[in-house]
Amino acid sequence: MFLFPFSISNMQRDNLIKKLLLTHDPDGRRLDSESMLLAVGNIMFHASTIIVTSNLYSASFQKNDITEIETVGCSESVGFILTKICKILCKCSGEDDVNSRVINLFDLIGKYSWDAKVVIVLAAFAVRYGEFWQLMQLHRGNNLAALISSIKQLPCNLKPLKLQIKALSFLVKTMMDVAMCIIKFEYLPLQHVEHGNEIFIVTKSQIYEAAYWIARSCLTCFSQVQDFTTKQHEQVYSDSTIIAAWELSSLAYRLSGICCSLRRQVDMCHEEIERNLYHRLLDLAREEHIDNQNILTLFFPSKNYVPLKDCSTEVKLGVSEMKNKIVLLLITKPQILSPVDIFLLVQQTCDHPLNERLGKSYMIVWIPLPSSDSWTEAEESSFNFLSDSLPWHAVRKPRLLNSAVVKYIRERWNYKDEPIMVALDSKGKVTNYNALDMINIWGAKAYPFSASKEEELWQDQNLTMQLLLDGINPLLAYWVEQGKSICLYGSENLAWIQQFNYKITELKRAGLELETIYVGNNQLGEHVKQIMARSGETSLSDPLSFTNVQFFWLRLESMRKSKLRLGKTTSCDHVLAELSALLEMDDREEGWAVIGSGGSTDIIRLQGMQVTEFLRNNSEWKENITKFGLSGAPRNFLETDVVAGSCTHSYFVPSRENARLNQETVICQSCKRPMKKFVVYQP
Repeated sequence: MFLFPFSISNMQRDNLIKKLLLTHDPDGRRLDSESMLLAVGNIMFHASTIIVTSNLYSASFQKNDITEIETVGCSESVGFILTKICKILCKCSGEDDVNSRVINLFDLIGKYSWDAKVVIVLAAFAVRYGEFWQLMQLHRGNNLAALISSIKQLPCNLKPLKLQIKALSFLVKTMMDVAMCIIKFEYLPLQHVEHGNEIFIVTKSQIYEAAYWIARSCLTCFSQVQDFTTKQHEQVYSDSTIIAAWELSSLAYRLSGICCSLRRQVDMCHEEIERNLYHRLLDLAREEHIDNQNILTLFFPSKNYVPLKDCSTEVKLGVSEMKNKIVLLLITKPQILSPVDIFLLVQQTCDHPLNERLGKSYMIVWIPLPSSDSWTEAEESSFNFLSDSLPWHAVRKPRLLNSAVVKYIRERWNYKDEPIMVALDSKGKVTNYNALDMINIWGAKAYPFSASKEEELWQDQNLTMQLLLDGINPLLAYWVEQGKSICLYGSENLAWIQQFNYKITELKRAGLELETIYVGNNQLGEHVKQIMARSGETSLSDPLSFTNVQFFWLRLESMRKSKLRLGKTTSCDHVLAELSALLEMDDREEGWAVIGSGGSTDIIRLQGMQVTEFLRNNSEWKENITKFGLSGAPRNFLETDVVAGSCTHSYFVPSRENARLNQETVICQSCKRPMKKFVVYQP
């Protein structure tokens, strides 16, 4: 009959915890304990061929991409600490000395947090455990490994040790489950818990006990693995193997009970913090602040890690880097946007001419959120790749974002898995719940990216070629600046396109100054790309690549979304009506064309037979180009309902536009007739 070797009284337990707490003297140093635990798991679960399957770790521990363990504020390397711990683990001693050895271990790592303590001890054992199994697996096919195994007197046949090894694997798995619970607790933003909260007092007490039993279990495991190298042949087949397996199983069942209780406690702590944090976020949104640090600290807690990184340089950043800056939070799935969306956003921010002057005044931070409550391996791979490629900043470990923050983003910022860009001013107040469209339209000109700035930009914005083409291509920008007449056209009918180009070429030879640009349609596909290639062979004035054409339609869609978000309707907003007509154009059989110049509001849109009539009867409207402009002349010819004479409608032009409009004929958007000009002075 065996006595249970690990029974201790409550008084002994309390005394042990007191001694343990006396060794705890953290100095702020941090260790990426989660990554280190993953590294330990790779060793533990891949070393032995006899393992206990763990659903918690099986997916994570298939990865082999952990190249470094991050440390902050450590005066000595992790490897040096592990070597010192291994020396304590190696000491042979009896049961009476085990408690003092555990305390010595915690004395050595007293400056670390509790999650770091347990993973460091586990890592020290994993090094020894991995060395043993590496030799056992290699010695039959590797002469050097066989020689080392012989010198170390490792057993040649492990079958008699199967029960002991299985118990060892079960204990290892249980220790790692408990360690993960401790990590989850230490990563919680504990500053949102009231002092003296009973749930957290109980949880911390259980963590101290759990840390003790993990360290004590590592001592036992280390001792048994070391015994493998000293057992004689007859000892392998003796009852000592059964006793050793029973000892490991007893430790595993004790830790398993601790794990179940601790997991419940940590879940309760998480729920308590989630409630408190969510209400705190709601309160902060209603309060005034001197800067943005309060709100950003809630979003990106930095207790256990530096929360942000500069994607282009891999430099790790804290929330203080965003102090007194406009912050744009780009919230998307881990796959972020399509390549074209990304390229357009980069062009409108980082590559925008104004960015050199404004770039230090604002920061873009990417917050990826998974589609479900947990991250898939594909989402993690996508995030890891993109976060090393983008020119902005990103959350370094988005999996550590508190669920209350995710809930707040989804409920209060109305994030529905479609990309949004929330703008925070320098005091942390939300000024725009989605600035993505206005940035696609105006780029850095939209600074400071507030909703009021968006309304201001639209207030004096009419439908012009400058609006449609701004920023897409340098040559187009030059044409717009020079006030050149530009014709945008589209169709999927190659015969129609060829006929259109032929007629336009005839007009150019006759002296008509007009630049034509093929832009396909809103449903860009491989067919449009092929048409662009063939069209480019016959038209020398088509400067747009397929990517530029995609930019064109993306900006138009952003314009429509922006207008709709501001409450505009097609019935009362001319710009929105024209944008919607372009985006919904059905050009599979016939084509369409839009003609205008520079910043002129005189733009005509022709579709189907109107384009044919426009080209066929050019002799009848060419003589009126001087009077009405290139777009006004065909309009007067095509639109038979146009009444002779001047317009009787009124349109007030801001003074800053007067100088430009004095040089051109203004066409009324209501009746399409030329407008008379008057000067109004306001006292």
